[in-house]
Amino acid sequence: MITVTDLELRAGSRILLSDATLRVQPGDRIGLVGRNGAGKTTTLRVLAGEGQPYGGEVRRAGELGYLPQDPREGDLHITAKDRVLSARGLDELLRDMEKAQTAMAELVDDRERESAVRRYGRLEERFAALGGYAAESEAARICANLGLPERVLAQEVGTLSGGQRRRVELARILFAAAEAGAGGKSGTTLLLDEPTNHLDADSIAWLRGFLKAHTGGLIVISHDVELLAAVVNKVWFLDATRGEVDVYNMGWQRYLEARAADEKRRRRERANAEKKASALMAQADKMRAKATKAVAAQNMAKRAEKLLAGLDAERTADRVARIRFPDPAPCGRTPLTAEGLAKSYGSLEIFTGVDLAIDRGSRVVVLGLNGAGKTTLLRLLAGMEQPDTGEVVAGHGLRLGYYAQEHETLDHSASVWANIRHAAPDAPEQQLRNLLGTFLFTGEQLDQPAGTLSGGEKTRLALAGLVSSAANVLLLDEPTNNLDPASREQVLDALRGYQGAVVLVTHDPGAVEALEPERVILLPDGTEDHWSADYLELVQLA
Repeated sequence: MITVTDLELRAGSRILLSDATLRVQPGDRIGLVGRNGAGKTTTLRVLAGEGQPYGGEVRRAGELGYLPQDPREGDLHITAKDRVLSARGLDELLRDMEKAQTAMAELVDDRERESAVRRYGRLEERFAALGGYAAESEAARICANLGLPERVLAQEVGTLSGGQRRRVELARILFAAAEAGAGGKSGTTLLLDEPTNHLDADSIAWLRGFLKAHTGGLIVISHDVELLAAVVNKVWFLDATRGEVDVYNMGWQRYLEARAADEKRRRRERANAEKKASALMAQADKMRAKATKAVAAQNMAKRAEKLLAGLDAERTADRVARIRFPDPAPCGRTPLTAEGLAKSYGSLEIFTGVDLAIDRGSRVVVLGLNGAGKTTLLRLLAGMEQPDTGEVVAGHGLRLGYYAQEHETLDHSASVWANIRHAAPDAPEQQLRNLLGTFLFTGEQLDQPAGTLSGGEKTRLALAGLVSSAANVLLLDEPTNNLDPASREQVLDALRGYQGAVVLVTHDPGAVEALEPERVILLPDGTEDHWSADYLELVQLA
């Protein structure tokens, strides 16, 4: 299905992967894992044909379904339902059938009407060959299981939130791969980059079952350990230190055990080799003092170097971004208020009559089912969109920091450096370089376009922009998405220590616990309540 030979990938002059030979066959469900920035997203893009390798060859056979982290393509004016059905060409067929039906009813001329009848018959045959109304029902079932109800499917794609749009793309890919009532076509390879982002707990559980039943190939990047444990039967580990892929032909739990054993073996071998090399070098130093033994000393030193050269590269401690949110600028008692906010897209009302007062240092969680308007509310508060009615009022000294789940605050065509300079135009250059260094951006990476970064790297860059802002009110929309466990823990620590006000939207219970919220806003009604632990179980569902 996919065969990779001598693959080499680079980011600038940095080698991500070298001489990799890999294969994906029917029934392979592969977890592609590694630290943020190791090259997982780049690897998946190249396997999907969306990017070119620096060297080597990728051969593909059969159908591919690729879900990138930030799908931004497609016609924004078609309905979500038509977008999903377009995976099998059913959207155009249904429109053509409707036109033929109209023609049959309206045409007066017998010859023209008979021609319309024949055309309708041909279209219906093609429609039936593609699964017909059973396939349309299957598409609706997949959408419902991914949290896309009928009212959302009737909307144009351009009116949907980023999370809804991504779920539409996931539904489209799964619909293309699915046979009615079965797990999937054996000829379809699914390449999924963080597919559980924006999904609630029920949708994630359903997705696990779908992927486990899929009989084609699968490569999935995910920080959802439960998904990996339930689905994968092979693991590819991208080792950023060695620029290699370690292939484990086993499930997730056995992989964790094998990987730990591999690391223990490497440390033991290196310790033994270093001990022997140290002894050889010490002996060589003694022998160099005698001219008659200089050649023997040189040979002994070469033996020591050869001992070390034959080992796997030493794994340095994985670097983690040191994240600390800014010291908030002074402000009044209530730096941000909102009164009577309402927002609709076309005839669809998202919410109405939402009132909000964000006091200095307050901590608020916004909860609601997918599509209830959580992201929309944050965009209104951030000034990214305007409400239909009501207003957002900036209090004395307000400085807003907005983290968007789709990284909309980044200029994807601009470099890492240009983005951080835009976020803090008055900050000294060296201060910004030091800041980027703490977020693991150095050297050539500063000139890399933001759009080519991995999801985790984009998250780090967006967070670096917040740190440089001196914001006293942070609006955070899913700030732990796309982060590996170590980086996620850094964000949670930053939340715990931040002294300013926070309005948080998240599916991550750990982020809520770290925030220790005082209040909760429930959408779409806009009801405000004191926070209690009873709400925690709603976080993943919302």
